[in-house]
Formats: sequence, C-alpha cells, structure tokens
Amino acid sequence: MIKILKSGFYTSVQDQGRLGFAQYGVPSSGVMDQYASKFANQLLGNAKDAAVLEMTMIGAELQFLTATRIAIAGADMGATINGKAVAMFKSIKIHKNDILSFRQAKDGFRTYVAVRGGILAPQVLGSRSMLKGLTDDFKLNTGEQLHIENELTLKSAKYARLKFNGSYLQTKTLDVFKGPEFEKLTPSQVDELLQSDYQVSKFNSRMAYQLQPLIQNDLKPILTGPVLPGTVQFTPLGQLVVLMRDCQTTGGYPRVLQLTEKAIHILSQKTTADDLMFRLVAF
Repeated sequence: MIKILKSGFYTSVQDQGRLGFAQYGVPSSGVMDQYASKFANQLLGNAKDAAVLEMTMIGAELQFLTATRIAIAGADMGATINGKAVAMFKSIKIHKNDILSFRQAKDGFRTYVAVRGGILAPQVLGSRSMLKGLTDDFKLNTGEQLHIENELTLKSAKYARLKFNGSYLQTKTLDVFKGPEFEKLTPSQVDELLQSDYQVSKFNSRMAYQLQPLIQNDLKPILTGPVLPGTVQFTPLGQLVVLMRDCQTTGGYPRVLQLTEKAIHILSQKTTADDLMFRLVAF
C-alpha cells in the first residue's frame, strides 16, 4: 500500500488511456507524457501501460507501507527518500515505511512515479486512469491509500539500465500535421499560424492548453466533428486551443493542426508563459 501524506498540486493515477469509447463521448485520458511514463515502467520491467502516478507542478509526499521498487521520470521535482536526495531515471529500492517526497517542478511540469507491478487502482472501462465524472475522483487526496503489488509476490525481473533523453523538456518546437480545415486558411493566415511565437496561457490543464496571442480568424465554425488529443482548434476570437488527454471527443471549431505524439509530450511539460512555436511536417 501507498499512503498519500500530501497530495501535491494535482496528483492522479494514469495509465495509457481508455480506448474504444470515443463514440460514447468518453475521453481517452491517460498519462500526458507517454514517453516519461513508459520509460519509468520499463526501468522496472513493468508493462508499458502499467498505471503510474502523474504529478503536476508540485509533487506529493508518499509513505510506502510495503517494500517495493520505484522509478521516477519526467520533470525534476527534487525527489527525496526519508529526507535524502534520490536519483531519477533508475530503479530504486523502497523499504517498508519509507517516505518519498517531492517539491516544485523544474525543467518541466509533470513527473511520473512507477511502482513495481503498477498502481492497482480500480479499473473503469478497461483503464485505471482517473477522470472527472467517470471515476470516483479525478485526483488523489491527502489520506488516501493505493494498492500496489507486494514485492515478495512478484516474479523476479531484470531492471533495465536506460538513458533518458530529456532534450524534449527544453525544446519549444511542436511538430504538427495539417488538420482537416487547414486548407481553408488563407496564405496570410497560414504564414501567421506557422511563423508566430506563442506562449502558454494561464488556461492550461489535462483537458486543453490555450495559447496566446490571438491571431486573425475569418473561418466559420464547422459541423461538429471528431477531435483527438493534439488537435489544434481555432476559435472565432482567434484563440488557438490545443486539446490534451482529457479532451472531449467532438468539437465545432476548425481543426487547423494536429500535434505529433512527441509534440504532445513536449507540450505536456510546459506551463504558463512558456514559449512555443509550430513546425509543419508531412505525414
């Protein structure tokens, strides 16, 4: 078991998402930064889709009520075990009653904690990912306890030694494909869209990131169409809205761009006032 001593700013259980339910309006959810979460799981010999803890901006404080192994990847939140600094990107032995603590993120925005065997949160529609309105809660609260596998019941595993490529945490370039309504843009709109420098606005979440500044938009709304994590919507006011993992499944704003999967990882590690730019790539 893991006891949540402090929940941090926004800590939740996430796996690789809830797939196959978009037609019913159910978001896919799942970890924002799939690269970091898969890396942490791989270090422990877990399945890549094993559920992990996702911490945003300010990390949690956790007490382990059973011995296990963990791995930490993503943004640096100054992890400590019983007050002593601990390295990221490696398999770490945890003893019974050890306390794992985190501070505010630097060099990124989200951190992932994988546990040997995965976090055993309840499954809803085939996923352990927490989502408002679907699971009992959308984030963890102080005092909660999480089930994990007992280290003694797990088969022995070879713990990987891998090198984490953290260069994406510093990049500001988002590779994008043309969206379904891209061809409706005028040449001047295309130039502005692709040559402008953007910043993440204060309105950013697991659902969507709004970018600033506004740019000129004369496009009419579309009939409601499907959207995905990474879809860039263009509102009548000229607001660019990048949909993220907890986004709705349909929308009525022109879909002018679509982020690559790597670009979603990059954006998920950005916060308010961080700089961004788009780079158009071919399929």
